[in-house]
Amino acid sequence: MRRGVVFLLALALWSCAATVRGEEPTPASPDPRLLVGAPRGAPLAGAALDAEAKRVAGLLRCPVCQGLSVADSPVGMAVDMREQVRDMVAAGYDEEQVLTYFEKSYGEFVRLEPPLRGVNWIVWAGPLAALLAGAGIVARVLRTRTRTSTQAGAGGVPAGATPTADALPDDPELARYVLRVRELAYGWPGGRPGASGSRDAKAGR
Repeated sequence: MRRGVVFLLALALWSCAATVRGEEPTPASPDPRLLVGAPRGAPLAGAALDAEAKRVAGLLRCPVCQGLSVADSPVGMAVDMREQVRDMVAAGYDEEQVLTYFEKSYGEFVRLEPPLRGVNWIVWAGPLAALLAGAGIVARVLRTRTRTSTQAGAGGVPAGATPTADALPDDPELARYVLRVRELAYGWPGGRPGASGSRDAKAGR
């Protein structure tokens, strides 16, 4: 009984000290076998263990940091998580088992790269969908402008209808003024180019 009381007091003092230092006391970690089953890979050691543990820890987000991975964070919780990652990799747990273990403990947020499932499809596909939608809008606007310019033509003249030199407006009054302007500007009798040619031919004779 006395030993139990002493243990509880020691645990309380340790928690208070961690709180004073600004660290969260790390809860007891569950057995990985209970969450992800038996290891699927081969146990690692030495340099291979160091490299793989660092790589996998870099895929986990530190729960108490802003945008830092477990591999880069200096806080106590991240240090403990790095040790857990190293122990699991050393025991033969593969990358997906390690990530699933921490996801079940801390939630999907702990993954720096969320898997493509559920609403995460929106996160991955959203920028691509927005890009495609923007490209579609631009293409539609360009097609509309091209169609409008083709139908209207330059200066309101329908496409394919190129006016000739002796073309006149449909309005008789306006046509009379156009003929007069041509006669003054080009010296065409009556404002028609054919009349000039006939006059030159008569003068040559």
